[in-house]
Amino acid sequence: MARPVARDRPSHRCGECGFTVAKWVGQCPECQAWGSITEVGATRVSLVAGPVSAAARPIDEIDVEAARSRPTGVGELDRVLGGGLVPGAVILLAGEPGVGKSTLLLEVAARAARDGAPTLYVTGEESVGQVRLRAGRTGGLDPNLWLAAETDLGAVLAHIDAVKPGLLVIDSVQTIASSSVEGSAGGVTQIRAVTAAVVAVAKERGISTVLVGHVTKDGSIAGPRLLEHLVDVVLHFEGDRHSTLRMVRAVKNRYGPADEVGCFALTGDGIVGLTDPSGLFLSRRPEPVPGTCVTVTVEGRRPLLAEVQALVAKTQLQNPRRAVSGLDAGRVAMVLAVVDRRGGVPLAACDVYTATVGGMRLTEPATDLALALAVTSAATDKPLPTDVLALGELGLSGELRPVADLPRRLAEAGRLGFRRALVPVGSGAAAEGVELVEVRDLGQALSALRSLGRG
Repeated sequence: MARPVARDRPSHRCGECGFTVAKWVGQCPECQAWGSITEVGATRVSLVAGPVSAAARPIDEIDVEAARSRPTGVGELDRVLGGGLVPGAVILLAGEPGVGKSTLLLEVAARAARDGAPTLYVTGEESVGQVRLRAGRTGGLDPNLWLAAETDLGAVLAHIDAVKPGLLVIDSVQTIASSSVEGSAGGVTQIRAVTAAVVAVAKERGISTVLVGHVTKDGSIAGPRLLEHLVDVVLHFEGDRHSTLRMVRAVKNRYGPADEVGCFALTGDGIVGLTDPSGLFLSRRPEPVPGTCVTVTVEGRRPLLAEVQALVAKTQLQNPRRAVSGLDAGRVAMVLAVVDRRGGVPLAACDVYTATVGGMRLTEPATDLALALAVTSAATDKPLPTDVLALGELGLSGELRPVADLPRRLAEAGRLGFRRALVPVGSGAAAEGVELVEVRDLGQALSALRSLGRG
């Protein structure tokens, strides 16, 4: 019989992502963090076989019904999750303070409770009275919804034993600490230990679990990167606090698409899903106005119409001002240079202000042509036709490059009443009811617009 083999291995672990290396290094090879590698001591690895939790079975004998998703009742969230909540799945929802995470999850918890599933909502940042007031305001009261205000992991596990929930919400994971682990709540060690314990309980008992996470100043999830590896789904909750629009974006999803987006409107009465959010990003005016152009962006798999606005004004300043809102500043600077040099529109002595409507954030290159036409329209004080939109990536020589998902974009534009689209040459077939006007470069696009305006 083979004898067990054991050997000592020196171990150094990254405090950010949990990556293990044989010796100390200044920068983690996995997450590139500096000074995060610490020695955890030598470990004795035994190669002897141990007990198994369940016998292996042929794959066609595995019961899949228990792993199917259950709709949450919030259509836009189900869209992002790939159908709903999977029993035993652990979801991390991250977002800036005040964006509406707790409001959304309280709505989800209330709907699950109404469907008969015991639901436990654990808050570590508010009192149960504060959560009760919000639930009363949004209509989220149900006897199957249990509230607990706890910051100790042991107490949270005790509540789980008592309630036996089908859905567990912890708001937030950074506020929970374990008395058996060193460090304060929110620290790397505590977050790792708390998340690992919650994941183990969720998997063992088949509890759908949602963890609320904080974000850093740059918008990334606070805490170690290991946190994202432990959970099954990672969602980002985005939105401008000066706008009612909110977006839930999936960045990791083991049970569905990882590029889907859900749209919501945050109101005084709660949060509601927007099945047709394109109208939020378009201005409604009786007459066309110079400096505006409509385009179609794709968020995840969803096409959304968006309006780009520009204002060009003469200035006496030595360095003209460039103000940007809702657009990538570097991309705007490049488009302005191309419009000036290739489009023949002088902008060197002008202040240029560019923005989007409704708090929309446009970053993809497909919106370059719309931005260029909006700036040209503002500089010449000539409005674009109201039924025309523009799609295309603009190159430094003024050429236009095709964009992805054009049929889907055009179908959405046609549904909302747009009948003509300026697109790069070779873009393919048009959607029903939308006429394609193919152009090779910015100069041809400006000439085509003049013809369309006369028509």
